[in-house]
Amino acid sequence: MSKLIFEISMSLDGYVAGPDPSDEDPLGVGGEDLHEWAFATRSWRESHGRDGGEEGPESDLLQESIDRAGATIMGRKMFSGGEGTWEDDSHRDGWWGDEPPFHHPVFILTHHEREAQEMEGGTSFNFVTDGIETALEQAREAAGDKDVKIAGGAQAGQQYLGAGLVEEMMIHVAPVLLGGGVRLFDGDLGDVEVEIIRTVESPNATHVGYRIQK
Repeated sequence: MSKLIFEISMSLDGYVAGPDPSDEDPLGVGGEDLHEWAFATRSWRESHGRDGGEEGPESDLLQESIDRAGATIMGRKMFSGGEGTWEDDSHRDGWWGDEPPFHHPVFILTHHEREAQEMEGGTSFNFVTDGIETALEQAREAAGDKDVKIAGGAQAGQQYLGAGLVEEMMIHVAPVLLGGGVRLFDGDLGDVEVEIIRTVESPNATHVGYRIQK
């Protein structure tokens, strides 16, 4: 059976987004700095239809993550930054244009119903209104033998962690201090025990893989 993996970049002081998000800074002030390590890699650039990029351990790590994932789950905030009805959402089709970089089914946690969207390049956006378990069930079916990845944001990851459903985490710790914003681990996550199963170090970030102890 496929694994549920929570993967996200985090600042050294524990934030996954900076303060004061806006259309110009959807990840908050300084939030994009958390992902500079990824932007530089060949694998990230190829997945976004761009040329160039650096090869090496970080590009290999990201390519492995891309290859393992058969479906992605994300929160509404990560998808569009909005809330409320879709008609009032200025980014109702997401941040990624006509050909998003996922190339597989994506399941968005939301309180507002909407028909699925088929995008170019094999991505489909599916909007789930009846809870995280239903989203996971649909994502597992879509992923087949591949893994399901929770791509963010923090609240989506916290819900799955608190429900005891996450099996592995990959946290990319960037050498950035944001000083505020959205914390990765906040609130009551229940009795979660983890063990380190992998580390990859570079001048750009420290990448730590964890297994969740059941």
